[in-house]
Amino acid sequence: MIYLDLFLGFLKVGCFAFGGAYGAIPLIRDVVMSYGWLSDEMLTYMIAVSESTPGPIMVNLATYIGSSQAGFLGAVIATLAVVLPSFLIILLVTALLKTALKNKYVQAILRGLKPCVIGIVLATGIYMMMGNCFGTLFAIKVNVRSLIITVLLFASMFGYKYFAKKKLSPILLIVISAIAGIIVY
Repeated sequence: MIYLDLFLGFLKVGCFAFGGAYGAIPLIRDVVMSYGWLSDEMLTYMIAVSESTPGPIMVNLATYIGSSQAGFLGAVIATLAVVLPSFLIILLVTALLKTALKNKYVQAILRGLKPCVIGIVLATGIYMMMGNCFGTLFAIKVNVRSLIITVLLFASMFGYKYFAKKKLSPILLIVISAIAGIIVY
C-alpha cells in the first residue's frame, strides 16, 4: 500500500508542479503532511539538503521521502512518479513544439502562468523563512540562530550587489549559509 501511496502522491506533485521545484514545494509539503510521512521540521531540513545537492529539488525530495518510507524500491517509485508527467509532456511538446508556440492562446496561457509561479515561489520562500525564524502562528518562538543566518544572508546578498554592482552567485550564498550554519550551530 505504501508503494501505491508514494506513486499516487508524487504523481500528483509531478502533474501539478508548474514553475519548477520551488513551485512544487507547497504541493510536496501538502502530500507529505497528508500522508504523515515526515514532520514539517524534517521536511524543511530535507528541502535545504535537496536544494544544496546536485539534481532537481523535486527529484531529490521524492527520492529521499520514498527511501525513508519504503527503502530503495520506494525511492525508485517516488522518483519515477514525480518525473513521469514531465517526461510525457516533454515528449508531447517536442512533437508539437513548432505549431504550439506560434498559437496565440498557448502564448497567453504561458504569460498568465508566469505571475502565478512567481507568487508561489515568493510565498514558499517567505513561509519557510518565517517558519524557521519565528515558528508557526500557533507556537511563535523566535529562533535566534536562524534569524542570524537569515540576516547574514540578506546582508551578504544586498551588500555584494551594492559594492560589486552585480548579483551574488547562488552557489556562494549556499557556501555562506553552510559556513554560517557550522559556526552558529
